[in-house]
Amino acid sequence: MSITMSRGQAYIQRLNDERNVWLDGERIQVTGHQAFQGTLQTIEGLFNLVDDPETREIVAYWDEQTGSYVHRSFLVPRSLPDVNSRADAFRLWADRTYGVMSRLSDYARSRLTGWYATRHEMTAHDPAFADKISDYFAQAKRKDAFLTIVQRDPQINRSLPVGEDEDAMLRIVKRNTEGVVIRGAKMVATAAPYADDIIAYPVQRIPGHLPELAHMVIVAADSPGLHMMCRESFATKDTDKSHPLSAQYDEMDAVLFFDDVFVPWERVLLHNNPEAVWQIRCNTASASLAYHQSVIRLHSKLEFITAVTSSIAKEIGVDSFLNVQEQLGELISQMQTIEGLIIAAEAQSKPDTFGNWLPEFKYIETARNLGNRYYPRAVEILKTIAAGGLIQIPSGTFEMNEKMGSMIGKYLGGVTMQAPEKIRLFQLAWELTGSPLGARHDLYERFYAGDPVRNRANQYVQYDKERLLGKVEPWLRRSLKD
Repeated sequence: MSITMSRGQAYIQRLNDERNVWLDGERIQVTGHQAFQGTLQTIEGLFNLVDDPETREIVAYWDEQTGSYVHRSFLVPRSLPDVNSRADAFRLWADRTYGVMSRLSDYARSRLTGWYATRHEMTAHDPAFADKISDYFAQAKRKDAFLTIVQRDPQINRSLPVGEDEDAMLRIVKRNTEGVVIRGAKMVATAAPYADDIIAYPVQRIPGHLPELAHMVIVAADSPGLHMMCRESFATKDTDKSHPLSAQYDEMDAVLFFDDVFVPWERVLLHNNPEAVWQIRCNTASASLAYHQSVIRLHSKLEFITAVTSSIAKEIGVDSFLNVQEQLGELISQMQTIEGLIIAAEAQSKPDTFGNWLPEFKYIETARNLGNRYYPRAVEILKTIAAGGLIQIPSGTFEMNEKMGSMIGKYLGGVTMQAPEKIRLFQLAWELTGSPLGARHDLYERFYAGDPVRNRANQYVQYDKERLLGKVEPWLRRSLKD
């Protein structure tokens, strides 16, 4: 009698391959290492929501091509209900992880879906692109593949022009009838150690005279020559009780070293084509669908930090203070502003020239650009309200000897909470503000979408300023007549 594996179990089993993952100077097996246990259990549970009758219709849709249920991040939206159903799936995953896991594959899958949905516009640059992306899209759906994307180059000497430092750029060094060989490095590859495939392409515009740098490839995580060097783990110790977020939601980041990695032609989506790669980078459908997921996750995260901060304010008896209420009101304003922008993006979604129904990107872009200021400010407010309480959390367990237990109960309780419950609340707050995980998330929210200065400047550059200037022009003509 055969036993059918769940989607989550099938995903975990796929990770038992020959991938080269390095942690603390040693090559490790992802599925057997303590640093990845909590994260993989979390992802397994999320994947299994497709198998659960209570959540299946929220997170997945029936796909005629594969003859199975598929996560809605693979759904090409052709109507407003499709946009809303994708949002529901994103929100379920984000709420289950409190917005703390940012690269759960629904972002990368949405990028892929956008490229697939607009594949025919790339035929002017590369006639083979449409067939290649179609074939891979079908494979990824059927496999329920965990995907991640990596774009950025290592910080060796950023003052040099693009391509001048060969070691700083991933490049094609050989090609034959079967495929290409790539060499170089990429950062920061969040979730790469437990991905099925990695989609790599440059984030910056490649000069026309350096075509060997202009490629878009899909690399299997277990490719010979691909080495993933992980940062320090935040979940390698006994973190289940004292660091609950780190224990379950530490989505590992890695630098990828491509030591002459072979990529077959069917996975070389673009090569030696700077203009085509730039068009992929700027693809509106891909950006709209992927960042739609990102801002939904941001809302869940802001909601969570607002909940923790409000609970602490109540438990230390400061929630009636006017200055504290003003700060809590700021958190709620942040949360509701992002929610309103999400609603607007969905309500004003419209079809593109291919009939794909896309969320209105100007609202998504605004939410994204606000988020890299909102989240650090939210952390600052939590620190300000919790104050010294964040550094009075007892180490280890609080089930100590009778004498210590009675003193902890007497001095570390709150307005409504007993000491153990209040300590756990402050542990959550420390995870968000002072732990390595918290520091990483502060950096992540500031920079995950790229240079925030450039992003805001681009929003101005691309805006229809003539319409704005038109509001001033009548006043200028009036003053001249006077």
